[in-house]
Amino acid sequence: MAAAKDYYQILGVSPTAGVNDIKKAYRRLAKKYHPDARPGDSAAAEKFKEISEAHTVLSDADKRRQYDLMRKYGAFGAAMSGRGRSGPTGAQQRPPGPEGFDPGIGGFGGFGGLGDLFNSIFGRGRRDMVEPIELTVAIPFRVAALGGQVPVTVPVNESCPACGGSGAAPGTTVTTCKECSGRGTVSFGQGGFAVNRPCPACRGRGRVAASPCASCRGQGEVGVHKRLMVKVPAGTDDGQKIRLKGQGQRHPAGGPPGDILVSFAVEPDRFFRREGVDIHCTVPINIAQAVFGTRLKVRTLDGRRMVLKIPPGTSPGQKFRIRAQGVEKNGTRGDQLVEVTVSVPERLSPEQEELFKQFADRAGLKY
Repeated sequence: MAAAKDYYQILGVSPTAGVNDIKKAYRRLAKKYHPDARPGDSAAAEKFKEISEAHTVLSDADKRRQYDLMRKYGAFGAAMSGRGRSGPTGAQQRPPGPEGFDPGIGGFGGFGGLGDLFNSIFGRGRRDMVEPIELTVAIPFRVAALGGQVPVTVPVNESCPACGGSGAAPGTTVTTCKECSGRGTVSFGQGGFAVNRPCPACRGRGRVAASPCASCRGQGEVGVHKRLMVKVPAGTDDGQKIRLKGQGQRHPAGGPPGDILVSFAVEPDRFFRREGVDIHCTVPINIAQAVFGTRLKVRTLDGRRMVLKIPPGTSPGQKFRIRAQGVEKNGTRGDQLVEVTVSVPERLSPEQEELFKQFADRAGLKY
């Protein structure tokens, strides 16, 4: 029987944590346990899967609400103790929870405990779909602004090469599952509801091996680390998501593979910052340049340096616009806004100090 998981504990956050806190915790842990950071470490790979699963549930409002209901109204206890065991032919009657939520639907004690309830509610294990893998990928500021590609390593399950995904040892027979008559699913009901779930005997494949494959232990699939190059659209915002169709988990019943949902986390830049499609930066000038004017070479997003004319009498905080050097998105190209700061010398020689005093006296400036 699968043990119930406390997703809040896995991410190290409070049950009252906000979405941003959950995302921060996921990013921190994902960076620590990502397969790229610990190549060959199977324990870290499993931890990464667990972290991703927790993030998938807690970052989705609907899934988190269902999960919190199960925590609040005893679903964990039912999963642990095996109360209310249900089988393919029916389910034991239990009083429903609040607002129509019934912790018995899904059979906590029946086909593998709480994990199977998650499969029923969150979509995993259904014959017509596979839950997408959700990842957060950090990308450099300039890649997000200009577009590009970033490498991503994703832990997925693929067909076992030894048995071709059948789960049977080479040379042995495979028969139709008697429990589900080859359908791959079993039905159970409570009251007026009927729910289909993957057959526990054949794990949704509809067929049973006489002798399980030694390489995959009869699962028909093995865990691998798939390396992909993900295209980053120009003008990508922090938190923006893209879907990679058919690049995710193998379908256990032979259907189409799942997707990968990539969320981009844009890293800050030391020089540039972004507001919409405009790019902002700050450059320092000295007091003489502010008084007499000057010409500055300013770096742009694409790496070029453009000459910017600073007029005489420029004040600190004044901004200058370089046209069409911002982010291009949806057919619109932004500008680059350059703010100047005026640096004042901290120390003056006696001669310099005397000259500044003469200047201030003649200009009528108080000091």
